[in-house]
Amino acid sequence: MEPLLLFHFDHSCDLSHWRIVNDSVMGGVSNSSIICNTDGKGLFTGTISLENNGGFCALKYTFDSLSLQDAKSFSVRLKGDGKAYQFRVKNKISEAHSYVFAFETTTDWQTVNIHLNELKPAFRGQKLNLPQYNGENLEEITFLIGNKKNETFELAIESITII
Repeated sequence: MEPLLLFHFDHSCDLSHWRIVNDSVMGGVSNSSIICNTDGKGLFTGTISLENNGGFCALKYTFDSLSLQDAKSFSVRLKGDGKAYQFRVKNKISEAHSYVFAFETTTDWQTVNIHLNELKPAFRGQKLNLPQYNGENLEEITFLIGNKKNETFELAIESITII
């Protein structure tokens, strides 16, 4: 499969298909935002609070359905803050579960390579007894932070490529 650039942040980036989902959907008070910074990168920032049983912020990107049957991995170019994040994918937006890959960031630019077979099914933090992600369909990707502690975060994203 030829590499497919799923999204590239630049100075003219269109954020209309990106949305924030914080723990406020279940009574929490964490907050976050996504902007294009002065370097043209997507900047996902916020504050995690455990108040009211909260503790997560997520950045979701939805798009028309793609088949990844010939794909092997995702390649994400990003710069973090030394904290742990999750990269999540969904076959269909309507499904409750996601396929999850946890990764650590550094404070330097890095490329995180995620093989499709490393994406494990989960729902609300619980592993599920379902088959691994097979790339048959893709409608959504998500970056999530939820490290079970009060903290601020900053994740700069340059690009997401399917290889």
